[in-house]
Amino acid sequence: MDDDEDMRLAGMTPEISRRTLTLLRGLAGLEPPEQVPEEAMVVADAVLAEHGTDGLRVLVMTLAAWATAQIENVAELSGRSHEAVLDAMELACLEANAEDTP
Repeated sequence: MDDDEDMRLAGMTPEISRRTLTLLRGLAGLEPPEQVPEEAMVVADAVLAEHGTDGLRVLVMTLAAWATAQIENVAELSGRSHEAVLDAMELACLEANAEDTP
């Protein structure tokens, strides 16, 4: 990234970080869990409409940073490696997709 791009993205980061936290508060414990992608899409669409693709980039960067930190926390607290935590997440996705396959 160049300096102009850094400044542009940095300017919207605080607002999008707040929106991301609000999103996560709303998603944690949401029932049924199938609603999570729908609710996330509503936020992504709003960020896109208000901030364009740069806003989506900041949203993704924020979520990636927070997800990575939480994966590290889970690994440390569970005594597993990062890879083991990610393998468990991948297995859960594979199992969920297998249930959806006729």
